[in-house]
Amino acid sequence: MANNIDTKTSNSLFMSEFSNLTDPRRTNKGNFTYPLNEILFLTISAVVSGMKGWSDIELFGKSKLDWLQQYFPYQNGIPSHDVLNKVFSALNSEAFSHSFISWINSISDMTKGEVVAIDGKTIRGSGSQGKSAIHIVSAYACENRLCLAQEATEEKSNEITAIPRLLDLMAIKGCVVTTDALGCQKKIAEKIVEKQADYVLMVKDNQKNLKLDIEQSFDSLKIIQHNQTLDSGHGRIEIRTCEAIDDLSLIKARRNWKGLQSVIRISSERIDKKTNTTSKAIRYYISSIKPDAKRMNQIVRDHWKVENNLHWNLDVIFNEDAGLKKKGNSPFNFNIVNKIALTLIEQNKNNKMSKNARRIKAALDDKYRETILKV
Repeated sequence: MANNIDTKTSNSLFMSEFSNLTDPRRTNKGNFTYPLNEILFLTISAVVSGMKGWSDIELFGKSKLDWLQQYFPYQNGIPSHDVLNKVFSALNSEAFSHSFISWINSISDMTKGEVVAIDGKTIRGSGSQGKSAIHIVSAYACENRLCLAQEATEEKSNEITAIPRLLDLMAIKGCVVTTDALGCQKKIAEKIVEKQADYVLMVKDNQKNLKLDIEQSFDSLKIIQHNQTLDSGHGRIEIRTCEAIDDLSLIKARRNWKGLQSVIRISSERIDKKTNTTSKAIRYYISSIKPDAKRMNQIVRDHWKVENNLHWNLDVIFNEDAGLKKKGNSPFNFNIVNKIALTLIEQNKNNKMSKNARRIKAALDDKYRETILKV
């Protein structure tokens, strides 16, 4: 017998931040065999527990129906994988994303100077004949280990227009926004400053003249800040040298870059411990922060956490690229579900188990699953 929803459930994320979503199947009658809140709770519970596709979620639901009915009635049982697919294909992605952002804002505690790394990821399994794979640009709070927001585009090149929209969705006052070279655009720098944040933007050949001016600056002008770090993990030794200049006299377009205060050069030398081979690279950046080589070195390192902590987990732990969710809004919406599940798992810090192990335990242990879901 299904229980009525109690106080602890009414305080859960599902009943608060996601309760106002409009059911895409809305009709004049407004009656559905499987209500949207039941579908969302089932799906997120299943994905936290290691399920990766619609059929897996259906199987989980049928196996855990008694447990699910502690929180929602499920009077008509569990929806089929076809129903799940249709609902997530039709669910308004923008509204779902806004609910996700609202929830993230309710659990995050952004500190001044936190690095917010913006980067895109193509969901390769979302493409089909005649349709490009969806590309999602995400903003990741590196210290909090939280995805703050996301925007979908059809091509990687469209990140240039997606990033300003993404910035509009977030409260990033006092943070430091980082992007790869594609995000090094005057309007993006201006938008970041308007949001009362700082920026560190990579410069490559897409800003050829700016890059040449920075190279000339480091060849001709005084380097006022210098910092070097050594990292011997992951089977390699890496020496990273960060140098910073605040003399912008050789940057011809300096007045076109809102808030520009410094240019940065980072030289890295990597030695593979196994092969003893050495590789070297030099990267350039512009920033609205006054020269602080030690801080800049760390900010640039932090930027790659969006790859290592967010995209890697979505690919490897959640198997996102191998998914076959192609229909309608399904790829973007399921990306949000994966991020919700990853966030819930990351927020559970009561043990030292791997994320895979936590998902397995959540599948087997109802009480542990409740701890992860905070219900």
